[in-house]
Amino acid sequence: MSSVQAVDDHSSEAKEVRRLSRVVIRFAGDSGDGMQLTGDRFTAGTASFGNDLSTLPDFPAEIRAPAGTLPGVSSFQLHFADHDILTPGDAPDVLVAMNPAALKANIGDLPRGAEIVLDADEFTGRALRKVGYEASPLEDGSLDGYRVHPVPLTTLTVEALAGFDLPRKEAERCRNMFALGLLSWMYNRPAEGLEKFLTVKFARKPLVAAANTAAFRAGWNFGETTEDFAVSYEVAPASKAFPTGTYRNISGNLALSYGLVAASRQADLPLYLGSYPITPASDILHELSKHKNFGVRTFQAEDEIAGIGAALGAAFGGSLAVTTTSGPGVALKSETIGLAVSLELPLLVIDIQRGGPSTGLPTKTEQADLLQAMYGRNGEAPVPIVAPRTPADCFDAALEAARIALTYRTPVLLLSDGYLANGSEPWRIPETDELPDLRVQFAQGPNHTLEDGTEVFWPYKRDPQTLARPWAVPGTPGLEHRIGGIEKQDGSGNISYDPANHDFMVRTRQAKIDGIDVPDLEVDDPTAGTDTAATTLVLGWGSTYGPITAAVRRLRTAGEHIAQAHLRHLNPFPRNLGDVLGSYDRVVIPEMNLGQLATLVRAAYVIDARSHTQVNGMPFKAEQLARALSEAIHAQ
Repeated sequence: MSSVQAVDDHSSEAKEVRRLSRVVIRFAGDSGDGMQLTGDRFTAGTASFGNDLSTLPDFPAEIRAPAGTLPGVSSFQLHFADHDILTPGDAPDVLVAMNPAALKANIGDLPRGAEIVLDADEFTGRALRKVGYEASPLEDGSLDGYRVHPVPLTTLTVEALAGFDLPRKEAERCRNMFALGLLSWMYNRPAEGLEKFLTVKFARKPLVAAANTAAFRAGWNFGETTEDFAVSYEVAPASKAFPTGTYRNISGNLALSYGLVAASRQADLPLYLGSYPITPASDILHELSKHKNFGVRTFQAEDEIAGIGAALGAAFGGSLAVTTTSGPGVALKSETIGLAVSLELPLLVIDIQRGGPSTGLPTKTEQADLLQAMYGRNGEAPVPIVAPRTPADCFDAALEAARIALTYRTPVLLLSDGYLANGSEPWRIPETDELPDLRVQFAQGPNHTLEDGTEVFWPYKRDPQTLARPWAVPGTPGLEHRIGGIEKQDGSGNISYDPANHDFMVRTRQAKIDGIDVPDLEVDDPTAGTDTAATTLVLGWGSTYGPITAAVRRLRTAGEHIAQAHLRHLNPFPRNLGDVLGSYDRVVIPEMNLGQLATLVRAAYVIDARSHTQVNGMPFKAEQLARALSEAIHAQ
């Protein structure tokens, strides 16, 4: 293959090449071993080759956990295939373990027969004792049943870089590139883009770039020439899985960032982000700060409250305003979200959910902020809620959240999570004519006539269709009006303590949210209308889409009849949701919380929705869900 020839002229004809339909690979090591970079580069090569893919980065909360310890293990899992896939895989087919801690932390996830590539140089007595191994797993038989490849990665890397003027420690740090080269050879991944990437990444350190490139080539050549690896593998591109178009690999946070920029352009409004760094939302701030050429302004505030305060001020000034955070930050922003509800100004509040409560699990995923998004403010302060379902879908979810905010003059909460934020998949880049028109009309002058014939501007005179109030840009002559959190009089916007007026304004704000135009819920039910129609519906939201869909596919392949539906709009619900739920005898709702959507559904529709929950900081596994759903189908 051309990818082999690009690295070396040695022939690999003597080695067997096996074709596979799918592979799951996990790279694991210390947080300083470059596992995220290694996985990212393997993913980039896989994406350029045309496979469908899904990734799951997993890293410790500590910036630099103690080396060689279980809490310090960082991993990156990649599932790639010649067909449409939906999850990063339940279990790795291949584990690359850079030290004993990485092996011990991940061995429990491996099925028997899986391949293990490990750095034999790191399996010293001291390193083994640090993680509780009484004897070396390379010698005590505990790895029997796996295909183990003990490779002296560190030694081979140092030898390959002997001609470089690098200290030994610096040379050893390139062993992740040696491992990447070896795995790239094993799975015939394109190598052409890596050297360009390293040249750009280490532009100010050309020696480091050259050393990493040499280590990668050495790893490739080792795989090609050593007798320990007698087989390489090939996974064909997934050309039939994708509609025609231009694709790129994209993570959820990057897709959200691009979606916000696209929304700004489609609305013809400047984009303003007021934010405070917090895991796992910080990448959006980092990315948007690069796009000043698109009229994007980013403000890294001193705290969460200042971040949303600045964003709300930008909304008052006529910008498409955004603030990004995670659950702890939403708690701090809640008063200002309520102020935005009262002022009735468009504001996007993006919550990249993580494990809680409090600081909780900063680098792990969870869906436990739904009730906080629904009710986590004082008073009656309704807010629309939108949730993307895949990393690529974050782009469209950002556009949808912007549509609702701009059309109805309201803050909107967008609930992503750590799994979507850091995971990646192929994304078809849309054409500009496929994007929605989000342009708005600012108030231009008086909109109300008093009894004496005087024309005045009433800031709370509403559009009869949307109930949205006018958006008046400060400084526009004749549009002066009072703002603040104290209740306003209907129409005029004067301060009002009248009980009847307050009752009317509260009910009107709720009616505005209830009346938001959202698409009907689509149901995937191949048996609908047949004699063997499904009686069980699995309902999901957010990032459970991939595992749920994969589980449903497995059940249907096994002959089970089951329907599936997935919610993007969580407030308001689609208008046909009640009818959909009433069409099935059983409704199962898998969530990465203790049943928050199930609670809302039971309250709204008085049905016996069954929860299947998980709060271990990791996404559902498809096989686990398939078993739970099978039990639900056959429950009496």
